[in-house]
Amino acid sequence: MKFASYTSNGERHYGAVTDTGMIALRQDHPQWSTLFEAVCAGGLGTLAQSAQSRAVTHTDFSYDMVLPDARRILCVGVNFPDRNAEYKDGSAQPKYMSLFPRFASGFTGHDRPLIRPPESDQLDYEGEVAIVIGKGGRRIAQADAYDHIAALTLCNEGTIRDWVRHAKFNVTQGKNWDRSGAMGPWLVPFTDAAQLDDARIITRVNGEVRQDDLLSRMMHPIRREIEYISTFMTLAPGDIIVTGTPTGSGARLDPPQFLKPGDTVEVEVAGIGILRNTVEDEG
Repeated sequence: MKFASYTSNGERHYGAVTDTGMIALRQDHPQWSTLFEAVCAGGLGTLAQSAQSRAVTHTDFSYDMVLPDARRILCVGVNFPDRNAEYKDGSAQPKYMSLFPRFASGFTGHDRPLIRPPESDQLDYEGEVAIVIGKGGRRIAQADAYDHIAALTLCNEGTIRDWVRHAKFNVTQGKNWDRSGAMGPWLVPFTDAAQLDDARIITRVNGEVRQDDLLSRMMHPIRREIEYISTFMTLAPGDIIVTGTPTGSGARLDPPQFLKPGDTVEVEVAGIGILRNTVEDEG
């Protein structure tokens, strides 16, 4: 069962995804006005049971960012060995992971355009897996980390490259342009370690493979990410961790190849799905 946030006839909904359309579930669960609230309440199992007895309610709809009211999104940077080597600074694998925040306003939904702002032509792609926390905690041990994941989704962690160096060591500006990235299309409940441990992530631009790697090669595995982040902050249900992108982003190609209007970007992980977006200029 997959769950999505979506808009139909100007009204926002959440529901179960089927091959023929959406099954709206909000009216059956007024205690949860959004998918985010359902996740925070541990309600994905309840939603799945409800969807089994319901017919498709919407065939004409647009996907929204999967959790548009997410309060905290933390991203792990430079988390694959080849990605670290791209920086050509001779550094060994870092002892600690790099982290930065993103905000929900910086993401759009599946099959909606990424927006390139007039201030820069350096819109770049970064295909990643994102995990959604279902059970909060502090100082979570790696052995227990997967018990705290509610669901998985995909992320194109779009970046305005020349804005990540506006300050001495701050990338936040380049990572939070409105609708510069995407997250979705849906949430897949996390039920088995193999969903992450055996996962292969592929990013394509106009059908050309640009990124292709295994999550098992991460320098800081997802269990470690949860352990480390929960050391300094209490993870809460609904928090999102964007786990890191492989080598092959446009900025690191020779010559660089940034996204331009008309391009199509796809991020794919078997068992989760395909996140697809086109590119448009703002306005």
